[in-house]
Amino acid sequence: QVQLVESGGGLVQAGESLRLSCAASGLTYVMAWLRQAPGKERESVATIRGSGSSTDYADSVKGRFTISRDNAKKTVYLQMNNLKPEDTAVYYCAGRNPLTRIGSYDYWGQGTQVTVSS
Repeated sequence: QVQLVESGGGLVQAGESLRLSCAASGLTYVMAWLRQAPGKERESVATIRGSGSSTDYADSVKGRFTISRDNAKKTVYLQMNNLKPEDTAVYYCAGRNPLTRIGSYDYWGQGTQVTVSS
């Protein structure tokens, strides 16, 4: 069982930056950040595989967010720059085992709130 603990959320103004961290008891091959805003479905923000050479981003965050992982520290990061009010959501770290269906995740953190004021 993998345990994930997010940190780094907070309240910022539009245009500012935040870095989220996800400390894990163990990293799975696929790690991701997802978010859920009030009244909306949860959506994938960024995904990273293996050593970190393969990443994917939602169109809404491309060019502003960067996902990275430090396998030695068992930590995944999400650097968020030029934040916008529409980025306001609870951000979750998640991990997927190799045989799990794409789009599903086996492990979840408790979430960290990010609020961006205009």
